[in-house]
Amino acid sequence: MQDARPDAQHRSAATLSPQLAAGSPAPAAAIETDGLRKVYGAKVAVDSLTLTVPRGEVFGYLGPNGAGKTTSVKMLLGLVTPTAGQARLLGRPLGDVEAKRRIGFLPEQFRFHEWLKAREFLDFHGQLYGMPAAERRRRIPEALALVGLEARANDRLRTFSKGMLQRIGLAQALLNDPELVFLDEPTSALDPLGRRDVRDIIRGLKARGVTVFLNSHLLTEVEMVCDRVAFVHQGRVAHLSPIDDLLNTDLAVDLALGPYDRALLRRLEQYCQITAAEAGLLSIAVEHREAIPPIIDLLTAAGVRVYAVTPRRRSLEDVFIAIVEGDGAAVRSAAPAAVP
Repeated sequence: MQDARPDAQHRSAATLSPQLAAGSPAPAAAIETDGLRKVYGAKVAVDSLTLTVPRGEVFGYLGPNGAGKTTSVKMLLGLVTPTAGQARLLGRPLGDVEAKRRIGFLPEQFRFHEWLKAREFLDFHGQLYGMPAAERRRRIPEALALVGLEARANDRLRTFSKGMLQRIGLAQALLNDPELVFLDEPTSALDPLGRRDVRDIIRGLKARGVTVFLNSHLLTEVEMVCDRVAFVHQGRVAHLSPIDDLLNTDLAVDLALGPYDRALLRRLEQYCQITAAEAGLLSIAVEHREAIPPIIDLLTAAGVRVYAVTPRRRSLEDVFIAIVEGDGAAVRSAAPAAVP
């Protein structure tokens, strides 16, 4: 079964009515945690989680299976009681009913009411949010259009593919026009076009000032949408950084060259770090791409033929593996991945 996909311009997150301008001034941070901890018997699932996520940020929460990501989200949503520590969402303590009305959540393992039609399913969740009937009638068509399912409004969920169920789950997470959204693996069941649609939705939410807390194993998706990422390992935050700082340091370059001598390498070391040298190939590391042209000028002035210049940068996967394997130095200079 194919997912329904109307023209993308009709699925912009801007079609959702913003709430952020209404009511009292919004708190500076959407999420604040201080020493949040959860212990199950002898197992420490989450250990001293301390985070601040500003409003309007797309925040990636990454880690291997069993790292404590799901437990962290459940504590923040009030589904699990912390063993220690405290947290606030939208300026309110955990479990606050008023704050919950302004939060959306798409779980990774969703079990929806398969006997309901899509619009009935959303109407049910709208009632759980405490939305008035008139608001539900307005919001349900908007949410269905946003995820590309308006043509399936009267179809029962049992007829939906897994990707379509993930789309309807995203619709219910955004139905209440939330100020903070938790998305747990929101693209795991989607094809490339579906993943692109979700990226567009996340960018639209950010443009409206909505905070997105994103947990995903698809690291390329995280690279495309997140402002900052936290890497969780063995229940603790092992590293937290703006994503640009992680990915845009120490640009590596592969040079396909004609014959050169060792004296040339000594001259090049004034401009860059040489990481590998062999016949016909030279690998170097520079701080930024503007350092590349002077190196090419030096090579050509020395009579060395330059056949190819291939810049490479590290990927989020490089950083992820380095953190999980406990290589702190590699977090700062992970082996880069080729840039197409």
